[in-house]
Amino acid sequence: MSQLNRYEFVGSFLRPERLKEARKNYELNNITKEELTKVEDECIVELVNKLKELGYHTITDGEFRRSTWHLDFMWGFNGVEHKKTIDGNQTFDGEAAMIDDTFMTGKISCKDHPFVEHFKFVKALEDENTVAKQTIPSPGQFYAFFTGADLLDKTLGFYGSEEAFADDVVKAYNEFVQEIYNAGCRQLQFDDCVWGGMVNPELAVSLTGRKGEELEKYKQLLLDLNNKVVANAPEDLIINTHVCRGNYHSTYFSSGAYDGVADLLFGEENVDAYFLEYDDHRSGGFAPLKKVSGDKKVVLGLITTKKPDLEDKELVKRRIYEATKYIPLERLYLSPQCGFASCEIGNKLIEEQQWAKLKLVKEIAEEVWGD
Repeated sequence: MSQLNRYEFVGSFLRPERLKEARKNYELNNITKEELTKVEDECIVELVNKLKELGYHTITDGEFRRSTWHLDFMWGFNGVEHKKTIDGNQTFDGEAAMIDDTFMTGKISCKDHPFVEHFKFVKALEDENTVAKQTIPSPGQFYAFFTGADLLDKTLGFYGSEEAFADDVVKAYNEFVQEIYNAGCRQLQFDDCVWGGMVNPELAVSLTGRKGEELEKYKQLLLDLNNKVVANAPEDLIINTHVCRGNYHSTYFSSGAYDGVADLLFGEENVDAYFLEYDDHRSGGFAPLKKVSGDKKVVLGLITTKKPDLEDKELVKRRIYEATKYIPLERLYLSPQCGFASCEIGNKLIEEQQWAKLKLVKEIAEEVWGD
């Protein structure tokens, strides 16, 4: 059982207070790694049980063992290190993100990635009605992080050329994909903020340090990296992607419709489904969905995780039917627009409101599709 269900979620969940407290105590050397892991395990089991009780068929660990949606994954690679940030390394709608500074110390490789053991724990909680999903930053996201305007020179210091680094990214991701597949993973999700930045032309230039033809070549390269990893993956591994414009503490870093990236992203990326942010005006309209090629699926992120207020059910239904002007209803699905806690700090709502949002997603999906 690894196909999409009509109601889905992106991946991360609000960290319970006792988990936050345990991590804080671990960092202060007040508890051991084993004691922290015990709290993580207990909180993940509770999360999975709640998802099952609510009737969801996908389960994750809520990213409870991570501080951020993407950097912890990068830290699992040989050649990548990190340290506490002093003043925040990226601004989200005016708020500095206090997440670790992450940098390369040598050429990268991936063997015995810690996320594989994390996945095995969730895999053991599967039953006949559920499948465990693993979320990771996309290969293009990894590549873009270390070849953007701020870090390119350091990367080239180790690799000499961007092509050599790109080859190692694909090789390392292939190693990870095979490891997690061997651990039983059959549903993998690429989380990808790169395209969420590319929808804003000015931001695309400032983030990448490229413009004009060089920027277009860079976009093509990012797409090719994702597709190479997909092509090398086992045939029965479902790979979906989630596109985001930022989700730190209910803020964002980018705005813009999908039109400017639709030909590449929707037309040429060889994933099974797109989880797309569509919770407010920053995402534009549904017209770019006509570029979604083949029989690929689209999960409409119409329920926001950034605010506690519950959406109007009828309005959400109308928006789903509006999207059918561009893509058939049978290829559409519903979810929140992003996770509830892309970073450990979480978004500005409480757990009770988080579960009310997921309940609403399921109710709407059952009323629209009846399955």
